[in-house]
Amino acid sequence: MRPIQVDLGDRSYSIRIESGLLDHLGAEIRRAVPQPSRAVIVTDRHVGRLYGPRVDRALRRAGFPVDRITFAGGERNKTLPVASATIDRLVALGADRHTLLVALGGGIVGDLTGFVASIYMRGIPFVQVPTSMLAQVDASVGGKVAVDHPRAKNMIGSFYQPRGVFTDPTVLRTLPEREYIAGLAEVVKSGMIGNPDLFAWLERSAADVLAHSEAAILHCISAAAGLKAAVCSRDERETGERVILNYGHTVGHALETATGYDRFRHGEAVSVGMDVEARLAERLKLCPPGIAERQRRVLATLGLPIRCPRAVQRRIMEAMKHDKKSRAGRMRFVLPVRIGEVKVVPDVPQEEVWGVLQGDRV
Repeated sequence: MRPIQVDLGDRSYSIRIESGLLDHLGAEIRRAVPQPSRAVIVTDRHVGRLYGPRVDRALRRAGFPVDRITFAGGERNKTLPVASATIDRLVALGADRHTLLVALGGGIVGDLTGFVASIYMRGIPFVQVPTSMLAQVDASVGGKVAVDHPRAKNMIGSFYQPRGVFTDPTVLRTLPEREYIAGLAEVVKSGMIGNPDLFAWLERSAADVLAHSEAAILHCISAAAGLKAAVCSRDERETGERVILNYGHTVGHALETATGYDRFRHGEAVSVGMDVEARLAERLKLCPPGIAERQRRVLATLGLPIRCPRAVQRRIMEAMKHDKKSRAGRMRFVLPVRIGEVKVVPDVPQEEVWGVLQGDRV
């Protein structure tokens, strides 16, 4: 498959998608990153056990001295203390400005590794080697790197681009089914915000996706990552068009925060968020009736959650006030106009949001 380009001038990079890519990863990184002094793999314990030795071997075959830093997985560990501990390890290893960090894992590993790379010695190179569906279709692309604050997700972060994204779809074979399905929410999002053909394909091909068809997985990754790459190429720092990538995330991030990051996977929370936000669009008469139901059918068919727990709805409202997309305490949403098109609505009345959370229909 031809690499997907993220065009950002001197910060441009490629997204390579290839089965078996892990086995010649070192050679690919050599071509993408000029003259790194060494490589440090940053991963979580689970992924490190599965793929750390394989990536280590591939890097050493390409002539890299290699070290590894491992931390406990999960959103609860995407924090400043864990980032600080990672920096402590880099200092102990003698990492310099030419040290390359290799983010081997899902979106949490990529976010934390990229954040550390952005601040260590005022910035060192890193690459993304995504191992979850969520990371392969979305999180590894675009250079948003961050850790969480107790009151809001991704509150502390940077825009810092990787030197390359190296995606091997075969690693998804060891991904737990729940994680695989959670990542599909970002594929649905891509269809909703800018690719109606992808959305229609998901309506027709959900069975192939759920059966882990290689062709279906490749289509999901290339279509979703390709759309995000195009949007980020036009708007790197989210001053305009890139905001549309936040569809489903205003409610989704608030849901994750309200439930302590341990009840919902990120993609599951985004799925619930998309359902709430599509119903909000219908309630505000921004899109024709039926859009929310059509989206809901796709999400449910793929096995994604669509109901917002009533017990945490007030906490969700409070968390949304601290969302980065809010301005002066006013709630800003990305809402669908039709399948394949969304718009930014800057000042949505809180009572309208509360009405939808309570289960009102248009």
